[in-house]
Amino acid sequence: MSSNKTFTMIKPGAVRNKHIGHILSKIEEAGFTIAAIKTTQMSLQVAAEFYAVHKDKPFFQELISFMSSGPIIAMVLLKDNAVEDFRKLIGATDPDKAEEGTIRKLFATSKTANAIHGSDSDENAEKESAFFFARQEWLRSSEVVL
Repeated sequence: MSSNKTFTMIKPGAVRNKHIGHILSKIEEAGFTIAAIKTTQMSLQVAAEFYAVHKDKPFFQELISFMSSGPIIAMVLLKDNAVEDFRKLIGATDPDKAEEGTIRKLFATSKTANAIHGSDSDENAEKESAFFFARQEWLRSSEVVL
């Protein structure tokens, strides 16, 4: 059974290019509820920890440098079949291969600066949400948007 929660973050390039509002609108128009949202900036160390699964890949250093280059918008999203539906909404990692109308096709500038991160499994949605938000935080804090 699929989860009703996923994690996303608007990446530094999309924040710099002032796409936050457009991306949030696409997310809400697709039926997602934003359960938690906050702006933060990852250090190189935090980015390396978050993306540790990619540490042996050739793009790792470029990825963590980019992800620590400016603010991100971290979010917990709710919707039935959240992970799968969100992956469809954001499109392929490479914006040149993403379907028309997807967030990455509309707002990404490259494969690394692909505008948005989305959890790829229910298990990773749990881990990634917990990385940025404690459960109590996304249920009760001032960062919660309902």
